[in-house]
Amino acid sequence: MMLQLIQNFPKHIADSLIIAEGVGKVWSPLARPVHQVVVTGLGGSGIGGTIAADLCSATARVPVLVNKGYSLPHWIGPSTLVVACSYSGNTEETLNALDQAMAAGCMVTAVTSGGELKQRAEKLGWNHSVVPGGSPPRSMFGYALIQILAHLDLAGVGTPAHWKAQAAQAVLSLEARRGGHLAQAELISDALEGKTVAVYAASGMAGVAARWRQQLNENSKMPAWDAEVPEMNHNEMVGWAGGGAQFCAVFLHSTADAPRNRMRMELNAPAIRARGNSAIALHAQGASALEQVLDLVALGDWVSYVLGLRNGVDIMDIKVIDDLKEALSKA
Repeated sequence: MMLQLIQNFPKHIADSLIIAEGVGKVWSPLARPVHQVVVTGLGGSGIGGTIAADLCSATARVPVLVNKGYSLPHWIGPSTLVVACSYSGNTEETLNALDQAMAAGCMVTAVTSGGELKQRAEKLGWNHSVVPGGSPPRSMFGYALIQILAHLDLAGVGTPAHWKAQAAQAVLSLEARRGGHLAQAELISDALEGKTVAVYAASGMAGVAARWRQQLNENSKMPAWDAEVPEMNHNEMVGWAGGGAQFCAVFLHSTADAPRNRMRMELNAPAIRARGNSAIALHAQGASALEQVLDLVALGDWVSYVLGLRNGVDIMDIKVIDDLKEALSKA
């Protein structure tokens, strides 16, 4: 099933663009001007918000914060737009944050496939997107990212120019590169197999590094971490002196990277290797930042799939998360 879901990533983006067009036709004007945005969601639902905020960082007219917990900031209020993202519609933390948003009089929109979030949206008349249900949330990233961008666009927040056309172009490019991505993923997996992986990207692309880490965690059942350049240059780089052959750093490069950050990553990789660790560099393809984000996400998904096969694990299994949720429900 996961193989088909990864293969269908370009189709998910295309389908989500169609859903976004439908949402745009029925979108109700917001009650007040938006002064701040909080996108609240976790895991496979939340990473779409993280990457959307990265993409909008250079164009957004107001602050866009991503919340990944139970509590929203104290400063929320009637001029705050809260975009609630929960694939299942029943994510405990997101619903708790939503209660706070409603109590504070925030404007709310929602992205979900069903559950309590969909019920609230319909009952209270919120602008909302409904995406197809029944799949692991992490496999629905293409839907989540496009819907969040659409909500920010419709709210007048300030999304990148021509982002819909760029997403449509990415669909064609990803379909054309599917075989190349899988072949590249096999080579990358040669470097990562049996290692603990650190994934790095520059400011503006750090959400993609987080997505890679999440997919290695869930699909490949591998410990991994992610961090952002230049921040990791001021602390984490020192830690590689205590590493060794069991570790590998992955640097994700984009043409959107600031020149000094690009230089930092080009210096970081050999410095990490010089201390007995492994390091590889990967370069995004695509004409725009959005296309490059989607290219790297697709590649990371394929890498996580190949490593899952090599590790002999059940790629779909998330029993440890299910067990935690069950224990929490009894507390």
